[in-house]
Amino acid sequence: MRLLLLGCTGFVGRELVPLLLEAGHQLSLVSRRLPRGFESERADGRLEWLQLDPSRSQSWQVSELKEALQQADGVVNLAGEPIAEKRWTPAHRQLLETSRLETTRLLVEAISASPAPPSVLVNASAVGFYGTSSSARFKESSAPGDDFLASLCARWEAAAMTVPSSTRQLTVRIGIVLAPDGGALGKMLPVFRAGFGGPIGDGRQWMSWIHRSDLCDLIIQALTDERWTGVVNGVAPEPVTMAAFSKQLGRSLGRPSLLPVPAAVLQVLLGDGAKVVLEGQQVDSERLQELGFSFRYPDLPSALSAATS
Repeated sequence: MRLLLLGCTGFVGRELVPLLLEAGHQLSLVSRRLPRGFESERADGRLEWLQLDPSRSQSWQVSELKEALQQADGVVNLAGEPIAEKRWTPAHRQLLETSRLETTRLLVEAISASPAPPSVLVNASAVGFYGTSSSARFKESSAPGDDFLASLCARWEAAAMTVPSSTRQLTVRIGIVLAPDGGALGKMLPVFRAGFGGPIGDGRQWMSWIHRSDLCDLIIQALTDERWTGVVNGVAPEPVTMAAFSKQLGRSLGRPSLLPVPAAVLQVLLGDGAKVVLEGQQVDSERLQELGFSFRYPDLPSALSAATS
């Protein structure tokens, strides 16, 4: 397939892009970042790197991007500023919104205007769609929550759903993605390896997670399998509490995991954004079961063993 990729030069894209190339797909990669890596693929035309900001309308007037979209069989849109990396000031909230909503709105507008729209759009969302709860168990049919992140996810999904009916659309509500070189686990590993690890906050909050390799497999399957439409929760079958996650991570590393990180520390660092880490949600995926998706890492011990070996 010829694929247009947005937001795929970050943590997930680091694994996804090489897998797509390995599968023989031809890629047009849109990123605000300077081109780096993939020299041979860029030289032989298997990968085109367009240094553009897809949340700006001017970018969609650039002839190279227009042509890439017109030639694309499929689009993967993972664009969005990381949620729990900076304090949620009003300016940062705006960036969280714009990077998702404007990118998706402009993409869908461009697809609608294209004389040859792509056959499939795989669009990211997050399990934050459901809000937070210590007791509820959410599935794809559950209602959205009522906090900032739930509202953002609902609007993000609504923007993607307005693609023309000729384009099959799938929204992936992604959980906490596990891999050693970034995300939550990337931040926790140095602390745990040094023997200073432990649960964050009271440890009772739920973590609905997925290993990055499984998320990449899921996206690749969704591009070619017509049954994948609507919404799927991109989560492994066994959500765990933060306390259980910390204990298993310590066990995988052979290190103690007894030193909790007080909630107040996170609130100072992230402000309102600390809620994402301190209050979780327990999420299942009925759709992945129905679709017969096979996880490489269905449980936390296998996922952490792979991520820490």
